Amino acid sequence: MLKNRYIYINLIFDMGKILNRPIRVLVAKVGLDGHDRGAKVIATSLRDAGMEVIYTGLRQTPEMVVNTALQEDVDAIGISILSGAHMTVFPKIIHLMKEKQLDDVLLTGGGIIPEGDRTKLAELGVGELFPPGTTMASIVDYIKHWVTENRNF
Repeated sequence: MLKNRYIYINLIFDMGKILNRPIRVLVAKVGLDGHDRGAKVIATSLRDAGMEVIYTGLRQTPEMVVNTALQEDVDAIGISILSGAHMTVFPKIIHLMKEKQLDDVLLTGGGIIPEGDRTKLAELGVGELFPPGTTMASIVDYIKHWVTENRNF
């Protein structure tokens, strides 16, 4: 009998698929937007849901975000934006992701983004964008579902 021994096997069972490692998510604040409480809440919620979270902090550039995503081998990038610069930030990040061949990495985010802009960004390849008031469970479920359907582990 193995007394006081615990073996932690890092498997996630979701959507009928087995992931052999935790989902890795980069959470970032781009530009001069200094409001980071929401990003920290999201980062904590994703961590509590079993994901590995890399939080870059404030005042990141799109280049810094994409380079960090590449270095950290993330499955998803989540951008928190309240500054109104979403129509500049998201297209720049998606462009850089394509340049770096991060075609199987989800770009998602949230903040104050009008519905019409969310539609335009989706046409560029940006994933779901979550407005204030979205439940943490729906964000976690979306990321888990997207990763299990689109990443090859």
